[in-house]
Amino acid sequence: MKSTLLERLQLTYSPVAIHLTDEKPEGAIQFKEGNLRGCTAAMLVAAATQKRSAAFDRKHFGCPGGGVGLGFGNKYVGFPIEHLLSTGGKIELGGGRTWDMGIGERFFESPDITRKCINTMPFLEVPTEYVVIRPLEELQEGDRPVLVWLLVNPDQLSAIATQIGYRRGSIDNIIAPWGAACQSILFAYGECKKEQPRAVLGFFDLSKRHRIARDILSLTIPYSLFLEMEAGADESFLGTEIWQKLQKREK
Repeated sequence: MKSTLLERLQLTYSPVAIHLTDEKPEGAIQFKEGNLRGCTAAMLVAAATQKRSAAFDRKHFGCPGGGVGLGFGNKYVGFPIEHLLSTGGKIELGGGRTWDMGIGERFFESPDITRKCINTMPFLEVPTEYVVIRPLEELQEGDRPVLVWLLVNPDQLSAIATQIGYRRGSIDNIIAPWGAACQSILFAYGECKKEQPRAVLGFFDLSKRHRIARDILSLTIPYSLFLEMEAGADESFLGTEIWQKLQKREK
């Protein structure tokens, strides 16, 4: 897929297309069923850095947070997420099994505070069997992903925030909800339903930040918004000295 927008942004990593489909692409990798340690964020990073494709469904989504982020409903039911994200401890899993979480991740003060966060999550069920991720460059004519997922630095993020408002005249162009590293996908699904969708900034999950460079965040963009930005890329600031000077400066 040829894109003036992406060419001028000069991304370090490949953009990733996110599709909703009832067909599993040939060659797409999957987690094993029941693999609760599988990390959707790691799959996204692999798609961006190694150009790998992956498919997820309701039996193969990795950890419960990944199932939530991909849009397979509330996968936290029966999982002690409120303890994992807060104070940890030894949790009885049933069947004589115990999970010692140690001190927990301490992202929230207590299990009760964690529940307040979880209760605000916009859980949804995607209407398809699969969620598929693959390099955007593999798109063929007629392909229409639902989202585009990027890894961006501060300059590129600033450029996209500006480009969204280029034709709209808007300033509320990007939202930054907290969640697991992959859960910007879930929030971006909601933006897709809006007349003027916004991009979703993410990868704030401190337990997964080690998977990317410290000056990088993710940006999840509804495909309709991506096309909107693309349409103005030829004539916007992206072709001016303002942007060119930023690209040439030393870090």
